[in-house]
Amino acid sequence: MKPVPTSTPDTREWFDRIDAGELTVPRCTACASFFLYPRSSCPRCGARSVELVPAAGDGVLLSFVVNHRAPAGFEAPYALGVVRLAEGPHLTALIRTDRPESLEVDAAVRVAFEERGERRVVCFEVAE
Repeated sequence: MKPVPTSTPDTREWFDRIDAGELTVPRCTACASFFLYPRSSCPRCGARSVELVPAAGDGVLLSFVVNHRAPAGFEAPYALGVVRLAEGPHLTALIRTDRPESLEVDAAVRVAFEERGERRVVCFEVAE
């Protein structure tokens, strides 16, 4: 089976919402900046007033790699990409596509979720 993330006290609610099919982004209520990954204080201003807000789910593919030698649980070829979310933060995730060779930088992508046992993980698909 493909690996699943292990939550920490700072990421538990974020992963629980992913398990429910909702992508959220942490936002500082003091300076209004968005950031990833979730943590208890804002990396910009240091305030400890952080909330999770629903993400639009849209993004842009900034970079990617197509892996042709798959580790256990994965089937080659598959693509991993860095996505800039509409809210600004970057997230590294699997890019689901039947044609990884057709991926392009700056492609519009949309959030999707992949079931992995009792958990879900964030992945993206090229937007149409």
